[in-house]
This record gives sequence, C-alpha cells and structure tokens, in this order.
Amino acid sequence: MTPWVVVAIVVTVIAWASAFVVIRGVGSHLGGGELALGRLLVGTVLLSLLLIGRPWIRPTGREWLLIVVYGVAWFGAYNVTLNIAEHTLDAGTTSMIVNIGPILIALGAGIFLGEGIPKWLAIGAGIAFGGVVLIGVGSGMAGLGNGIGILWALIAAVAYTIGVLCQKRLMRRIPSTQVTWLGCALGALVCLPFAGSLVVQLQAAPVSVLLGVLYLGAVPTSLAFTTWGYALSKLPAGQLGVTTYVVPAIVVVLGFAAFGEIPTVLAIVGGVICLIGVAVSRRRSQRDRDPSDGLLTPETPLVPAAPQNLSQ
Repeated sequence: MTPWVVVAIVVTVIAWASAFVVIRGVGSHLGGGELALGRLLVGTVLLSLLLIGRPWIRPTGREWLLIVVYGVAWFGAYNVTLNIAEHTLDAGTTSMIVNIGPILIALGAGIFLGEGIPKWLAIGAGIAFGGVVLIGVGSGMAGLGNGIGILWALIAAVAYTIGVLCQKRLMRRIPSTQVTWLGCALGALVCLPFAGSLVVQLQAAPVSVLLGVLYLGAVPTSLAFTTWGYALSKLPAGQLGVTTYVVPAIVVVLGFAAFGEIPTVLAIVGGVICLIGVAVSRRRSQRDRDPSDGLLTPETPLVPAAPQNLSQ
C-alpha cells in the first residue's frame, strides 16, 4: 500500500466522521431530502471542476445501469436516510449502525459476485447484527423515535452497501473521478423534488446551516468520495471497507465535543460488539492463509477466504 493510498484513506475516514456530526448540527433546520439535495448540488459542482481536462470514458449500457443504481442508492438513498436517522439518533449511535456496512459488502460480494461466504464471515455477521440489536435496545429506552431512527440508519447501511458493490465494478474501466461525479449528479437529480422546500428552509435557517451544507458538499462529498474512489481503485472493497470501522470512535468524540451527546452505555457496548463482528469476519481459517495475508494489494481477496476480487 503506497503512502498516497494511506493519505486517501485517512482523509476519507476523518471527512466522513465529521459528516455525521455536521448532519446532526444542521438537521434540526433541514429535512432529510432537503439536506441531501443541498449537499449533492455543492458536491456535483465541485466534482465537475475535477473533470476539466480529463478524458471522458463512454460507459456501456451495462455500466450505465450500474451507474444509475450506484448514484440512486449511495448518493441519493444513503444521504436521505442517513439525514432522517440523525433527526432522532445522536451522531455516534448512527455511525455505529451504519458501520455494519463492511460486513454487508462482504456478504453481498459472497452472494451476488460468487465469492462465497466463509465460516468466519458468517460468524462475524451474526455477532455484528447482535450488536445492532443491543444498540436498538439501548437507544429504544429513549423512546419510539430512536427505534425509527435505527431503522433508517439500517436502510442507509444497505444503500451504502449497494453503492460499493456497483462502484468497484464500474472502476474496472472508468476513472474514479468520473464515476463519483456521475453518482453525485444522479443522486442530486433524484433529490430535485426537494428543491422548493430546500430554498424555503435555507431562508429561515441561520447562516451556520448554509455553511454546514457547503461543508458537507465540499469535504465529505466531493473530497472524501474522490479520495475513497482513488483508494478503492487500488484496494479490494472488502479490505478498504474495514478501514472505515474507526469512524464511529471519531464520531463519538466529535459529537461529545460539539453537542455534549454520547450514546447510551448499551449502545456503546453494542457498537463495540459490531466492531468485534467486523474483525471476526476478517479472519481466515489456517488452511486459507498464505504468506501474502495482511498485505493490502490489488490482488488481496475482497472478503476472508474469498477467491476473487470485487465494489463502495
């Protein structure tokens, strides 16, 4: 793994962690769809600048289908459902639930890409989902709203997974910047029905909310998705997805510093169990190990004991 890949991963993780906190901060003034649209419009404009002077690869019909699913699922559905989830959940709890994404990615690769589901992946998935249940129990003590928020966060995790599985396939031939721009533009397109209410809500909101929207579009969207795309072009999606499980810890610290919010004890325990599940899912049986284990190269398998490569 080159230094530039490491830098790309670090930038991505920190930027996405900050997004959970900023969303929580501006969410009381903007609806889930409105915030998603504002963020994606800013992101699309900035990503357009990165395409200037770059060659354009014409997607095939199959690639266009993947692009549409990728854009609608990750940029559209993920952002809307994540924003709605944070209307009732604190940033830390939301990030812990969304963090089951790496396991969903690995399971998706095993089921839909023929990479198989090794024993440790199945065990890790069971542990992680047990953690989600515990988060639900802990957060549910605060009321029904939190339970609904957990459901929205789970939907966001699924949308994130679908996006990953499509993106990697696309970047086998199309540059990551082009793929990211297309996804962001399509996400903005499906969120356009919220345009009128976005204008109304921004007019009534303080300037800090507008700055928050600009930040979300500039850093966690245009910058972080670009650095993620670069890293994903160098590493298997399953290996790269696991790096994001440090995000919840960062989010909890930032959320406490910004709002004095901290997940319930049961939610924190559930989050730790989720991380343990992700870690367990990365294990391999002794017979599946080889000398290259632990080396993050383009040839590294997507999931433990999986025979091939895969997509975030």
